[in-house]
Amino acid sequence: MQSRMKNPAMVLTDAMGPIQQVLKAVETGGVDSEILELVHLRVSQINGCSACVHGGTTTARKAGVSEDRLATVVAWRETPFFSEEERAALELAEAATRMADRPEAVTDEIWDSAASYFDEKQLASIVLMIGVTNMFNRLNATTRQIAGAWG
Repeated sequence: MQSRMKNPAMVLTDAMGPIQQVLKAVETGGVDSEILELVHLRVSQINGCSACVHGGTTTARKAGVSEDRLATVVAWRETPFFSEEERAALELAEAATRMADRPEAVTDEIWDSAASYFDEKQLASIVLMIGVTNMFNRLNATTRQIAGAWG
């Protein structure tokens, strides 16, 4: 297995700084790091980004996500390992990632569920994490970045 090229954000080095700044901003939103890591991992699973799934499981472990939760985030609806708050964040992550699958991807019901657990600043953090993860997934999958190659 071989990548097609380096990650574009590494080739155009001026891109990485602003991306890192957005990720730093995400951390200031007041959302538990485990939830942000679960969101990142679930989005990466949906997009089939092996590099981000690998990296996401590593950072999720560091954030304290248990092995049971890591192993079952792909089937979070059918497992007892996630709180209602985490389920709302995961449902929002899935809907915002699968926007092309239906006319109104993020329904009012999905949004209202997340908003019942998270305030506006926290929602901003989650939505930014979803967006940045989708961007990285697209960069990595397009250029065939190799899982584990970044250390």
